[in-house]
Amino acid sequence: MFHGKKLNVFILFMQPPLFIFTIMEVIVIVLVTLAALFLILKVLFTKQHPKVVEKDRLSNEEIALLELHVPYYNELNEADKEEFVHRMQHFLATTRITGVNVEVEPIDRILVAASAIIPIFGFKDWEYINLNEVLLYPDAFDETFDQASADRTTLGVVGTGPYQNIMILSRHELRQGFINKTGKTNTAIHEFVHLVDKTDGEVDGVPEALLSKKYVLPWLDLVRTNIERIQKNKSDINPYGATNKAEFLAVAAEYFFERPDLLQEKHPELYELLSKMFRQEPKVE
Repeated sequence: MFHGKKLNVFILFMQPPLFIFTIMEVIVIVLVTLAALFLILKVLFTKQHPKVVEKDRLSNEEIALLELHVPYYNELNEADKEEFVHRMQHFLATTRITGVNVEVEPIDRILVAASAIIPIFGFKDWEYINLNEVLLYPDAFDETFDQASADRTTLGVVGTGPYQNIMILSRHELRQGFINKTGKTNTAIHEFVHLVDKTDGEVDGVPEALLSKKYVLPWLDLVRTNIERIQKNKSDINPYGATNKAEFLAVAAEYFFERPDLLQEKHPELYELLSKMFRQEPKVE
């Protein structure tokens, strides 16, 4: 039977001194190696977000634009207003907004960022991991993104293929969505809801990242019922919502955030389920 000291002496005679390691030394080497590997993997796979620095902070003039044009913001309490602005700043610090044949003005940056935060404000740690850039076109465009075509009917789109992680918006419609204070539509919010829906890998009108499993079947039943009513001209919901489940979700969300009072009055079940889905009850009137 060997004891530790004798075992080391035995190894000393059997191998060159360079290869002598005690059990404790082996353990230390393994632990150091694992720690180094962990740090390397953390650097490689952790998404790095730049901190909001001074240049990214909203100026007093930009806050004034937010107050003037975004009723949703004005209905928040002071603590939530501060959080909303903070999240807008983070969005603007991590997402490019680029004009295509149009100049991006401060009001455009404010409206894009507000549209991004409104649908996900009930989710405090939400990140748009599937968006890098928002392109602003002057007005409508066609399916090939042509701005001069006679078939220009598209006002916003979440890109795929070569436009993956890019959103394209009509600047005219971006502004119009906030100018019309009594309307039930907002193109920018519509497209950001599509982007939220896409988080689970598919734009299908069932946002698994938002919707608890117990609400999936009630939601699908509500979607089917409302699409049928739209098709029979028995609903005040935008007819575009009858295109498919994904478009119904986006159209209903526009209505929910733009005119929650009217939606609650005319479609209480839909309002209730959207409140659960987005984890908020907007008070815009």
